[in-house]
Amino acid sequence: MSREFLVDSHCHVQNLRPEERDAALDDARRRGVGGFLLPAVRLSDAEEVLAFCHRHPDVWCALGVHPHEASSWQSGDQKRLASLLEDPRAVAVGECGLDFYYDHAPRDVQERALAEQWQLAIDLGLPAVVHNRDSNLAMLEMVRRPEFARLQADFHSFAGGLEMGRELLVRGFYLGLSGMITFPRADNVREVIPELPRERALVETDTPYLAPIPYRGKPNRPAYVVEVAERLAQEQGETFAAVAAQTTENFFRLFSKAARPAIRALAAAEA
Repeated sequence: MSREFLVDSHCHVQNLRPEERDAALDDARRRGVGGFLLPAVRLSDAEEVLAFCHRHPDVWCALGVHPHEASSWQSGDQKRLASLLEDPRAVAVGECGLDFYYDHAPRDVQERALAEQWQLAIDLGLPAVVHNRDSNLAMLEMVRRPEFARLQADFHSFAGGLEMGRELLVRGFYLGLSGMITFPRADNVREVIPELPRERALVETDTPYLAPIPYRGKPNRPAYVVEVAERLAQEQGETFAAVAAQTTENFFRLFSKAARPAIRALAAAEA
């Protein structure tokens, strides 16, 4: 396999033990991964996540509140989050969304926190990183609201099925494909691929969750985004090199605040 550079568009490296984080990135870089997006899940994580990003020129972050933490979202948090997002390493709002599988926060609370974060993303001209689990109908109701017509977003680790995928794609959203693309029973992930425009696909690991085959059952790592891209290439009838180039281009188009020259500099240094 040629050393084509990939971007892991969604990896919670901050959830690894501190002594594992740098090594996990280095392992990925050795496999040709040249960029990483770390999504925060609560505002109290933001400063630590930003500090980590500032230590690595190929790492950026999304800042926001995950639906599991939606009950922590308070009046004034929009202003606080807006201030945090002024940092040049913060390139998106999120991880935000709805999760009706675990229901760690009341559903109306999740929807309010999500709506306020999406509005902030629109106001700041940033994309959102969206979590959706067992909440397809409510999520589609939200994306149909006129005030969110200008929202740009990555629906990460997409598993919403063909009908939802079609509507999201018509609305201009990107779909993030994770290790689930390799799972034997994950037809709800793969069935959207024939209708997924090449320019709207992203690859991710969701580290430390959802490790792809052959690592399933083990903690996920950013290096395994290679297996995700290889399976996407197989499903699309493309070469690995084409998928690597296209998904990297897609990442920098959506997350346009990320400084692409950082990857080129690393590529040159490691060549």
